[in-house]
Amino acid sequence: MSQTRGRYDFCIGLVLAMSSSIFIGGSFILKKKGLLRLARKGSMRAGQGGHAYLKEWLWWAGLLSMGAGEVANFAAYAFAPATLVTPLGALSVLVSAILSSFFLNEKLNLHGKIGCLLSILGSTVMVIHAPQEEEVETLNEMSHKLGDPGFVVFATLVVIVSLILIFVVGPRHGQTNILVYITICSVIGALSVSCVKGLGIAIKELFAGKPVLKHPLSWILLLSLIVCVSTQINYLNRALDIFNTSIVTPIYYVIFTTSVLTCSAILFKEWQHMAADDIIGTFSGFLTIIVGIFLLHAFKDVNFTLANLPVSLRKDDREANGTLLSTYDCFNHEEESSACLGEIQSTESLSARRNGSLSAF
Repeated sequence: MSQTRGRYDFCIGLVLAMSSSIFIGGSFILKKKGLLRLARKGSMRAGQGGHAYLKEWLWWAGLLSMGAGEVANFAAYAFAPATLVTPLGALSVLVSAILSSFFLNEKLNLHGKIGCLLSILGSTVMVIHAPQEEEVETLNEMSHKLGDPGFVVFATLVVIVSLILIFVVGPRHGQTNILVYITICSVIGALSVSCVKGLGIAIKELFAGKPVLKHPLSWILLLSLIVCVSTQINYLNRALDIFNTSIVTPIYYVIFTTSVLTCSAILFKEWQHMAADDIIGTFSGFLTIIVGIFLLHAFKDVNFTLANLPVSLRKDDREANGTLLSTYDCFNHEEESSACLGEIQSTESLSARRNGSLSAF
């Protein structure tokens, strides 16, 4: 009976996590559509300090969609292991990328399509090999888990590392090193997920008619969640403001998810009873998602499709064989003539410099 109930909860958590990704991914598209519509009307844009989007129903639809996604994500932690729910958050990026290519006419290049495919495959592998966490049904059991020496040591280290990064490393290197601010919001995020997990149990008990509001742990978890989320938002916004989004997003996903997996393994002992093939499968799925997210973001501005793949391969072959393009080849392909002439000139210039010829200058 307990095993059947656990499987039932796992399926509910999985559906909620996937629904959350769909809602959150779709919310970006709805908001963007609303902002583009305002831009066409000539309204002051949000980036310039305008607030005309508050009168746009598409923007509000996107906000409601994001709210629904966050609620579903919050609820998913109450039913499924954090090891499953957190990595599946990457699907919101995938949903957003696919929908933007259809509704915003944004091009999804070959790297992006491969990245989407890898993210789907990685998520599927993680679902198949997802661990089963220890049953925690009440706040008293959660309180016992939080008092475990292993978790106390982990939480203490997270707080100490975060304080050092915030007050010592951040002021000196935060503007130049991308890892400083991202590490702060990632490791703090591991504690916020634990708080969400505990509050999810509290809500389930509340619906069961138990006096949850009188339990001090409920308020401790709520206060801790507010502090953790505020810190996360603050330092993630700093990272996004200073560094390129295409670099921040995959790095944040990797460090945040790794921190959550570590915290969840210590707190709920999710890996204790896993078979070796399931452990390998879980890590393989996670690494596959990482590669997919990296391809989706790092090369999103590169215009690369299957149509120009043979041309790229032909150029690579020429470079590998050490052959120089002849003038005849250049003028035989009109669309490549300017590029070829540039290559010839640069080659001649390089040769002249190596020979010490002043004419190259």
